[in-house]
Amino acid sequence: MRASSLVPDLIERIVAVQARIAAAAARVGRDPAGITLVAVSKTHGADAVVAAHAAGLRVFGENRVEEAGPKAAAVAELLAQKHELARSETGQSREARSETGQSRELGRSSFVIRHPSPIVAWHMIGHLQSRKVEDVLPWASTVQSVDSVKLAARLSRFAAAAGREIAILLEVNVAAEASKYGFVPAEAPAAVEAIAALPGLRLQGLMTMAPIVADPEAARPVFAGLRCLRDDLARRFPAVDWRHLSMGMTDDFEVAIEEGATMVRIGRAIFGERI
Repeated sequence: MRASSLVPDLIERIVAVQARIAAAAARVGRDPAGITLVAVSKTHGADAVVAAHAAGLRVFGENRVEEAGPKAAAVAELLAQKHELARSETGQSREARSETGQSRELGRSSFVIRHPSPIVAWHMIGHLQSRKVEDVLPWASTVQSVDSVKLAARLSRFAAAAGREIAILLEVNVAAEASKYGFVPAEAPAAVEAIAALPGLRLQGLMTMAPIVADPEAARPVFAGLRCLRDDLARRFPAVDWRHLSMGMTDDFEVAIEEGATMVRIGRAIFGERI
């Protein structure tokens, strides 16, 4: 399905989600501008991402490295084509079109959008195996799922060698579920001490996944627990940037916002069921 046919339905879904974000923020006296909507595009194609981009979204989350890299490249190409067409239709100079073409070529080769239109930020939100670190760096601006010191050290080595810096969040398994990855809360201080000074990384906060529950209120203690952990870590490590709490998905993001989420990861409410 082409992006143009997806836009009207996506606009309605995005507006509805944004309204729910704003309402949840208002209930606790927060400014919704401080909450980033991460559109989880896993299993959905580049056309769907381009449609969501046209509807105003700029941050997208992916779970699988092997799916995300080619998708990021395809989105870069499609957006570059749209931008070049728009410039051509408005009578831009041949030189400007040439520069856009060069940027598009860079986008194809590196999985990074490098044309002048508003950028797409890609976040890795799924479990990242250490052996795939080199493959995630070309397209991801943020890795939300750093769940071990070993993974952070490997990210650091590859990022520093590439002369770049990548934002990271530490994944915390607040509920101590055996099926989930992440540091347990008691491990977090030692992990921060080991990771915060690594070159090539910018530690910016914490991420968690709440248990799947029928009532979103049942997830509230998990979100409150992550916020309390972040506050404790901020006291212990004041030099670290603790700006983000990534928590809450389609079924529970409003409760997460009430408990302090600065990022919510929403897929189904925007793109529909997984393909």
